[in-house]
Amino acid sequence: MGEIEGTYRILQTPGTRLGMQKNAGISTLEPGQNLSTAFSTSPKSQNHESYTNVLLLDSSTLPLEIGPKTTGQALLSQLFTHLNVVETDYFGIEFQTAQAQWVWLEPLKSVNKQLRKPKNAKLRLAVKFFPPDPGQLQEEYTRYLFALQIKRDLEEEKLVCFDSTTALLISLLLQSEIGDYDQKVVQDHLQNTYYVQRQHSLEDRIMKYHQQHIGMSPGDADFQILEIARRLDLYGTRFHLASDREGAKINLSVSHMGVLVFQGSTKINTFNWSKIRKLSFKRRRFLIKLHPEVHGPYQDALEFLLPSRDTCKRFWKICVEYHSFFRLQDEPKPKSKPVLLSRGSSFRYSGRTQKQLIDYMRDSSIKRPSYERFVLPSDIFNKTLFLVHFYIYISFSDNMLYSKVINLNPADNI
Repeated sequence: MGEIEGTYRILQTPGTRLGMQKNAGISTLEPGQNLSTAFSTSPKSQNHESYTNVLLLDSSTLPLEIGPKTTGQALLSQLFTHLNVVETDYFGIEFQTAQAQWVWLEPLKSVNKQLRKPKNAKLRLAVKFFPPDPGQLQEEYTRYLFALQIKRDLEEEKLVCFDSTTALLISLLLQSEIGDYDQKVVQDHLQNTYYVQRQHSLEDRIMKYHQQHIGMSPGDADFQILEIARRLDLYGTRFHLASDREGAKINLSVSHMGVLVFQGSTKINTFNWSKIRKLSFKRRRFLIKLHPEVHGPYQDALEFLLPSRDTCKRFWKICVEYHSFFRLQDEPKPKSKPVLLSRGSSFRYSGRTQKQLIDYMRDSSIKRPSYERFVLPSDIFNKTLFLVHFYIYISFSDNMLYSKVINLNPADNI
């Protein structure tokens, strides 16, 4: 009879005579080292903590410590503590996959289980939840970070809009970054700073708009940026390539309103949360079940096909998180673990809902944090010299403004 697959046979070994000298084999220990010292200095007993760099919204990087059991939430806590962010729940950390896709780091999972090589991974801070009204953001610092996200979305062509709107947004970014209009400063700044691909053709219009913002504070400029951006169809959208039942190529996204359907960059449908009864996925299929009063005599389930199961599950997860954050009153409670078998995903949103966050900010007597922004000087000393050698480091704290000039050229001293 043949042997059963998967069995493990123990081979017979010849016996040895009494008093026979044992073969000690070849030792791999260093001279003067014994087994106890070898185990104490083994890699398993050493500290495996390392550092990974996270790209911030102002394009600077921050090294964060990662241990064997560091979770995504622990990494976020390190980042928010360093940046002094209070309204933390609007933000998340993205990492880039091998397919060059940006994926949200899950807070409850270990970082090492989500990233193949955390030390070499590309991570960045990003806005995760875009509220419908910038007035819901209680902190000026939060609105500043949101404005930087809008700047990044313009640069990456995720926020596509008409030329006039693009020029107006860039002019407000200039007001936030360099202050009041000065032709020489603005021209030099636009030559050295990239905002959008068609920037050169928009330069005259940008400068014309910028002249209209004289006297506007950086905080007010940030607020105006968000006021304009929130009215755009692509505000806060992150496209997920899909196809409908007829095979037509579309883009799916999610917002505070619900699930959005785009054809190219044009929004063709919105499924509001109030109309949706259930969201689910099965392999590559993403399913939306509607309430009976919505679909009427027509189909009650809409089906979309995504490129892979992983991309489908990721989109389903961000839909679950958006619905929980904007629609629920309280953070959803964790599901109880099944005794024997489990079906379906146990994923849930972890964190405060928007209502909880707004209530916390209004009710708590927390001290408003100070924050820093980098702006180029516009009306002091020689402007061209400052553009080459200096920037101004500005700190906002308790409605007071402090500034100091930092020399970027170590060979010079002022």
